[in-house]
Amino acid sequence: FPHRDEVEIVWHSFELDPGARSAPAGSLPDRLAAKYGMSREQAVASQESLAANAATVGLDFQWDKARPGNTFDAHRVIHLAATRGLAHVAKERLLHAYFTEGRDIADGDTLVGLATEVGIEEAEVRSVLDSDAYAADVRADEAQARAYGITGVPFFVLDGTYGISGAQPSELFTQALSQAWTAAHPLQMVTTTPGEACEGDACAT
Repeated sequence: FPHRDEVEIVWHSFELDPGARSAPAGSLPDRLAAKYGMSREQAVASQESLAANAATVGLDFQWDKARPGNTFDAHRVIHLAATRGLAHVAKERLLHAYFTEGRDIADGDTLVGLATEVGIEEAEVRSVLDSDAYAADVRADEAQARAYGITGVPFFVLDGTYGISGAQPSELFTQALSQAWTAAHPLQMVTTTPGEACEGDACAT
């Protein structure tokens, strides 16, 4: 995208399972099978397919290590990171910890360790986790998602107007970015002033 340096990316909270316990029973395939009414074999096959697709773009998805849990505090930590200009690196670190390392991102000590890795002071992270700081920000993001009609992720909103749902080809994102850019920067026609006559590159009164 030719204007990529002028695009601001803002991450917003969305919980797939807001009622999840911190340490739910069952493996990821077991929980997926129960949630979507499929067999465990089908759930495993779906995760293996995701892992294969992820590998094509250099992502290491270790689904068998994933430890499902409640992500509300993880979202609060990302909001904290955003106040330090670290939202992107914090989000990436948490995703890698969950999808590749099999870390428990519902655990407070784990979140503290991951947040300090990206440059946030331990005391500050613990202070947030011991309070309700940024809880309203998470809820506001989720309310906005409901207003948009978003029911799953990934979901991308451009300029509050254009929506892209799910994993899509990169060409679709380029097209959507171009469309949003054109809408936000309409062409302004320049005309001659009254009494001027123009021919070629020259105008005369």
